[in-house]
Amino acid sequence: MGRLSLLQWIFPTQELIRDLLHCRRILYQLSYQGSPFEVKAASFPRCPCAQRGLCFPSASVALMLLRWPGGELRDVRTMTDGKDLEAEIHPLKSENRKVPENAGAPAGKEPRGTPAPQTRLSRCRTAAFFLSLFACLLVVFVVSFIIPCPDRPASQGVWRIDYNAAVAYDFLAAEDVNKDKIQDILFLYKNTNSSRGNSSLSCADEGFSCPCTFVAAVSGASGSVLWERPVAQDGAFVECGILQPRGSSAPSACVVLGRPGSLVAVDTLTGKTLWSQLSSFGGNVSVLSPLLRVPDLDADGAPDLLVLIQEENQVNGSIYSGGTGQQVSPPDSLGVDGASGSILHVTRAGAHYILVPCGTALCSRSIKGLYEKVSRRHSPLKSDPLWEDMLSATSHRLVVHSSGAIRYLMNVPGKAGDDLLLVSTEACVLLDGQDLTPRWTFGTTQVLRKPVLGHYKPDTPAVLVENGTGSDRQVLLLDLGSGAVLWSQVLPGLPGDPPSASLPTADHRSAFFFWGVHEPTDSNQTEPGAAGHRLYMLHPTLPGVLLELDSVSAPIVAFQVFLLEPGRHAAYILLTGPASPNPPGLVSVTKQKVQDLVLGGRVVRLAEGGPESDQAVRDRLSRLRYRSEA
Repeated sequence: MGRLSLLQWIFPTQELIRDLLHCRRILYQLSYQGSPFEVKAASFPRCPCAQRGLCFPSASVALMLLRWPGGELRDVRTMTDGKDLEAEIHPLKSENRKVPENAGAPAGKEPRGTPAPQTRLSRCRTAAFFLSLFACLLVVFVVSFIIPCPDRPASQGVWRIDYNAAVAYDFLAAEDVNKDKIQDILFLYKNTNSSRGNSSLSCADEGFSCPCTFVAAVSGASGSVLWERPVAQDGAFVECGILQPRGSSAPSACVVLGRPGSLVAVDTLTGKTLWSQLSSFGGNVSVLSPLLRVPDLDADGAPDLLVLIQEENQVNGSIYSGGTGQQVSPPDSLGVDGASGSILHVTRAGAHYILVPCGTALCSRSIKGLYEKVSRRHSPLKSDPLWEDMLSATSHRLVVHSSGAIRYLMNVPGKAGDDLLLVSTEACVLLDGQDLTPRWTFGTTQVLRKPVLGHYKPDTPAVLVENGTGSDRQVLLLDLGSGAVLWSQVLPGLPGDPPSASLPTADHRSAFFFWGVHEPTDSNQTEPGAAGHRLYMLHPTLPGVLLELDSVSAPIVAFQVFLLEPGRHAAYILLTGPASPNPPGLVSVTKQKVQDLVLGGRVVRLAEGGPESDQAVRDRLSRLRYRSEA
């Protein structure tokens, strides 16, 4: 019994709680009247806590001694109904009891046991909660178990397609043709007819004689041919990803400039011809690469195309609509005698200028001036007074500091806009994109391939330059901001090696891919070139290691590394075979997944030793995540 009393003293019973509630009502009524008082508990034998002022007995009459400000003690007795106390303690229970108690009430009076509106509202809330919970569970069940997940196309790591008695062109592009979220491959080849029987059209159907040039799209996942179509008698240049006007059936198109003077736009999704135009280039002309996209001058919603042709020692320019193929401006002389490799440059003022290599000089012409001179209409394009002052009115040449003939021109990212990278036979020079002042100069001996942009340090642009030929070839990575050498390696090359490539990685650097032979074969034992073209991979986190990915013995026409799926599916595409205008032969298009090549690659250490084993290097490079260009 002692233990039980102790527990009752620590944990008050329900009867004790009833007394506390009763006292609370009395104190509230008195305090509401504004009378200050002091409460003293009377001594009751039934309440062991009463002496301490913790509780009052469970009686129908509660005695409270109140000390008023005058010092007088008064007894206040409040008659309390036990049912009211029970209702205060158990409000829901009391309401349920009121209904039968009022059952015998007179007919003219409203029953006191009518359910409160709050009770009905709480029931409605409860019902709504369970209904919404049931609906959510039903949706989860349907989505998880009944609706099937969309089929993800199985992407093959390696595929190859062959064309017999064909020639290939130096062109590769990637675009999602069949909308399976995997980039597909576009390329050009020349043949009598579609060798694989995937095209119902022949050369004669499109008005060409055999053989003619086909444009083909193959699935990046499986290598199956999606569509093929004859587009030109002899292919010259291709520009893909050209947006079409609003309301057009095709979102984008590939424009093929063929010889002798045909301009055809093909829907990249279906391969159907959107428009076709015959151009009047003339017979004794040569088209300068590449096709240049210029702003929309005819206001049809599609960018226009600038075609540069060279006739004798004169360069002429014509502008064609990217949406219809109509000639926006007829041919007009640029007043220069340039060569291939022209680019379109946008100054800080937003003016568009054509830049054409002219020997050791740099020739230029304003798009605005070219259009207004020929069409005699006002152009919404801007002009740059600074560039107009720098341009010679007679020769249209810019004053640049170039030692040697200019081979390549490139727009590169700068601090306040695009700068110009000028590669000549003797040096690489970075020019300010506005005033053409040199930022840095790096001496070279012979650069035969176009440099490649990438990132050696996180978010720091760099440029890969192949300097020299043969056994003296050197691969360099230069800081684009200062021209400092970030990485260099002697890597002999072979004739016919394709240009290098780069692919951004998730760590804001780039993986670089280039061709060469790290271990030159002995000329006394092996003929030159018998080892084939070897592809190497470099990542800046492992500067002392090269990974040899593949070796190719066939002549390479085109090479590129694409990100076929975001983050996960990087692949290199190789187009091999005889190039136009060589005699026809076997043309092959091959895809290989970079991750698979890395796992089976040969580790080439550029320095003795190393903290990681060969397998650790492969595993580390195989875990690289790739990202698309910004």
